Amino acid sequence: MAETKLAPDAKPLGAQISHMLKDRGVDVIFGIPGVHNQEMYRGIEEAGITHVLARHEQGAGFMADGYARASGKPGVAYVITGPGVCNIMTPMGQAYSDSVPMLVISSCLDEVAAQRGQLHQMKEQQTAAATVCDWSEEARTAEAAYGLIDRAFAEFTSGRPRSKHIQVPIVQLEATANPAPPKLAAVQATGYRPADVTQLVKMLADAQKPLFVFGGGAAQAWKAARQVVSACGAASMSSYAGRGIIQGDAPLNYGACLARGDSATVLAEADLVIAIGTELAEVDLWRPDLGHDGDLVRIDLDPEVLSDPQRASHPMQAEAGAFLKALAAELPEGRGKTGWQADKVAATRARWRAETDAERPGIVPICDALREVIPPDTMIYSDMTQFAYVAKEVWDMDRPGHWHHPYGFGTLGYATPAAIGGAVARQGKPTMAIIGDYGFHYTMQELGVAVELVLSLPIILWDNGKLGEIEDSMVRAQIAPNAVVARNPDFVKLAEAFGARAVAPADLAQMQEAVTKAFAADGPTLIYLTPAILE
Repeated sequence: MAETKLAPDAKPLGAQISHMLKDRGVDVIFGIPGVHNQEMYRGIEEAGITHVLARHEQGAGFMADGYARASGKPGVAYVITGPGVCNIMTPMGQAYSDSVPMLVISSCLDEVAAQRGQLHQMKEQQTAAATVCDWSEEARTAEAAYGLIDRAFAEFTSGRPRSKHIQVPIVQLEATANPAPPKLAAVQATGYRPADVTQLVKMLADAQKPLFVFGGGAAQAWKAARQVVSACGAASMSSYAGRGIIQGDAPLNYGACLARGDSATVLAEADLVIAIGTELAEVDLWRPDLGHDGDLVRIDLDPEVLSDPQRASHPMQAEAGAFLKALAAELPEGRGKTGWQADKVAATRARWRAETDAERPGIVPICDALREVIPPDTMIYSDMTQFAYVAKEVWDMDRPGHWHHPYGFGTLGYATPAAIGGAVARQGKPTMAIIGDYGFHYTMQELGVAVELVLSLPIILWDNGKLGEIEDSMVRAQIAPNAVVARNPDFVKLAEAFGARAVAPADLAQMQEAVTKAFAADGPTLIYLTPAILE
């Protein structure tokens, strides 16, 4: 094989990767350097990329996830061989589950079969990472590394965006390499079949009570979605990820109600259901099926979704945004009468709100008070906590893509670092985290990053003194609650030790004042809430 001639601008491959990422639009990388991946750090500053130093690789991954959700650009993380990869696997799994474009680039050992006892050695690092992401590949040459990076970026825009992992042997990271090839033309997602749009227009014209179910995959086309439901007199529901696609006060909008058991009763009333950009997964429905026996149209980019157990009568593979815009253009304005009644929709929503409040008492009033004072355009990151479970049902969003949650994988500790990533992406725009006491333990160390970056980040910490949701589940299963209470620190003093502001409001008015000040502060503020705030 002929030896590659080195160009005048040849550099170690680790440095070239950073320059390539900058050329592909990457401005921020989250990670932690180590002796194995230090070559990847050689070119970061030279390329003009900002590096955010996490306190743990799990935090780096969640930051990359939060950055991606806020910016719409891929979140990128650099980690070391072995434990670095293992630590970021949970965020990779979360990003895979929630269709978030995340690229993790790690080092790896040059050889693991014939030599044992090496630093950071794993038996099957690539295989381990592959279990929680879209794909995991090893680049054994510079050309392979460049090709895999371009493949990842092309797939982020052409298909369902999910986490991907590339590992590069240390010897290759250190080896001199020519620059990456020029940037490829952007690869666009699958559009839609005009015949499918025509068919749905006819079905909507024949339907008396059409109902749309919107998921997060339709978020970018919310304006078209609103035009569509208005034009055809349709009712609407959304998954949690689809909140805000239809405005909360729309008269025929049932809200993010799919997890309400008798939402199936409403769905059964519809003579046509159209589900767009949603998996209708267990974490959306919390029941085996949608509850609708009539015509079901599924519009999704992912063929796996179109062949799932919901058994759509009319599966249509399409990019949700393109399809909705085409559908809006084809529907006549002013349909006239609709079979849905706004007063019945409002009554049903009021009943569901009361049920939510009864199931987890006391949280709804706090949500209402909090929502009153947050600035417009606030982006919220929540964690696996009862506070968020209530808020996702009763807190209407005026726009989509502004409430992010670890929906599918359901990991604890997501909100704080993800909100940091979101705040980095949204420089100067309001960002807020909502997390429970137990989840805060998982990634509390990342508070130091928010202090270091001087992020105006309110962190709402809900402390009910236990794993409340697990305790409730045990009681329902007739299990004596066990291992659901842990000794908590003084969270206010802990936050202050990191250099953050911290406050424990005694009532809702004090909470509202604290939140207002937190958005204007130079640095993060921990706002410590307990059920006693309502007493």
